[in-house]
Amino acid sequence: MGKPTGFMEFGRELPASRSPLVRVKDWSEFHEHMAEKKIREQGARCMDCGTPFCHTGSLLAGAASGCPINNLIPEWNDLVYRGLWKEALDRLLKTNNFPEFTGRVCPAPCEGSCVLGINEAPVAIKTIEQEIIEKGFAEGWIRPNPPAVRSGKKVAVVGSGPAGLAAADQLNRAGHLVTVFERADRPGGLLMYGIPNMKLEKRAVVERRLRLMEEEGITFQCNTEVGKSYPADRLLKEFDAVVLSTGATKPRDLPIDGRGLKGVSYAVDFLTANTKSLLNEHTNGDYINAGGKDVIVIGGGDTGTDCVGTVMRHNCRSLIQLEILPQPPNERPSDNPWPQWPRIYRMDYGQEEAAARFGADPRRYLVTAKRFIGDERSNLSGIEIVRVEWAKDASGRLNPVPVAGSEQVLPAQLVFLAMGFLGPEDAVAGQLGVARDERSNYKAVHGRFATNIPGVFAAGDCRRGQSLVVWAINEGRGAARECDRFLSGTTSLP
Repeated sequence: MGKPTGFMEFGRELPASRSPLVRVKDWSEFHEHMAEKKIREQGARCMDCGTPFCHTGSLLAGAASGCPINNLIPEWNDLVYRGLWKEALDRLLKTNNFPEFTGRVCPAPCEGSCVLGINEAPVAIKTIEQEIIEKGFAEGWIRPNPPAVRSGKKVAVVGSGPAGLAAADQLNRAGHLVTVFERADRPGGLLMYGIPNMKLEKRAVVERRLRLMEEEGITFQCNTEVGKSYPADRLLKEFDAVVLSTGATKPRDLPIDGRGLKGVSYAVDFLTANTKSLLNEHTNGDYINAGGKDVIVIGGGDTGTDCVGTVMRHNCRSLIQLEILPQPPNERPSDNPWPQWPRIYRMDYGQEEAAARFGADPRRYLVTAKRFIGDERSNLSGIEIVRVEWAKDASGRLNPVPVAGSEQVLPAQLVFLAMGFLGPEDAVAGQLGVARDERSNYKAVHGRFATNIPGVFAAGDCRRGQSLVVWAINEGRGAARECDRFLSGTTSLP
C-alpha cells in the first residue's frame, strides 16, 4: 500500500467519454485515456485490504463477487501508484491473458466487491487494468514470446472466442502445437463479431492480439466449421487432444404471432453482419441498416445495449428497448449486499446515446411483446406490447402475468431479439458423442473441464452457459491446464 491516505485524498475518477451526440457519428471507441498522474492517483486509492474481496472470484448466493480470474489487483494498483508500470504489467499478465479485452468490456465485478465501495466510490480497477496493458503495448514491453521447446503434441481448439483464445494461449506456452478452428472469416468469435467496434476496436485491439498469438506459433484455421465442413471425428484422429470452446450460440427465440415477418431478426445476426460490413468498409452492403426506421430492441442485457448503440449510429428514427423485468433500484436492495455485484439502475453507453438524442432512457420495464404486425407484403410494420406483473404460481415460482387492458401498438420496421442464448449448437457434440447436461451445455465439471470423451475438454459458454468474457478466460485457462496434464502427465500451468 504505497499511500495509506490515498483513498482519503483522491476521489474516484474515470476517463472522460466523448459526447454521446458526437460519438454516434462514428464507430470509434468512445472512452478517452487519462493522464498518467490521474491513473497513479486512482491506484493510490486502493487500500491493500487485509481481505481483498476484489480478486476472490467467488459466487455468493449465486451472485458474482470479485474477479473470476483472480487478478492480483492490490499488487498492481500499488505498483501503478509508484510508477512501476512494467512490474505492474508483469503482475497483471500472471492471471489475465487479455487485459485489453477485459479492461474494455468486463462489467468489473471486482469493483462491486471493492472494500472501499462499502461507503465510498470503489477503486477504478477496470480503468487501471486497461491503462497498464496499453502502456505495455505502447512501450514495446509486449513482444512475441514463443515457447523455447515444443512437446510435439497437437491440440485442436474449436472456437476462437475468449475461452478458446485463452486455452490456445496457455497450451502454446506449454509447448504444444495449437490449431484454432473458427467457422467465421476472421478469428475472435464474440470479441470480433459479437461486441461492436465502438466498445472493442477490432483492428487496433482484437487483431493486434491475434497477430501476436500467430507470431508465437498458434495457427488459426478460419472458414472451417467443425461438424459441417470439417467432420468432428477427424479431430480425434488428427490431434492428441481437443478443447471445445464453441460458445452458447443458440439465440432465444420469441415464437409469437408474426415472428416470420421481414424485419424481425436475432440481435447476434444483426451485430455480426454490421461489424463484418464495417471491417469490409461497407463494400458489400450486406447488413441491416436501421437508418430512418422505428426500431424495437427486445432484451435489456449487454447484447440489447449493443443493438441500441449500433442503431443509434445508423441514425434510426425512433428507438424503444423492452425489458420484461422491473427497473432496478438506485441503491443496493437488502437481498443484494456487498460484496456481491450491485444490481442497481445504470445507463450504459447505448442508453446514454439514445437519451441524449431522444430525451429519455429508451428502456421500458415490465413489458413484453404480444405479437408482431405486418403489412400486405409481410414486412414488419408494428408490434403489440403488454405490461406484465410478476406473480407466484402454484409452486411458488415467479412468472410474468399480462396486465389486462394494458396492450399498446408501437410502430416498428425493425425488431431485434436480444433475449439471451440457450446453449451450444448440436453438430460438434453430436458427432463426437459428448454428453450434455440438463441445460444442453457440454457436460464437464468446472476445475476438471473433461468431457466424457477422453482427451476432449470443454470451456466457456458452451460448458457453463451464457456468461462474461472474464469467466470465459477463467475457463479457457482451466481447460488448458487440465488438457496439458492429460498430455504431459503433469502441468505447470496455473
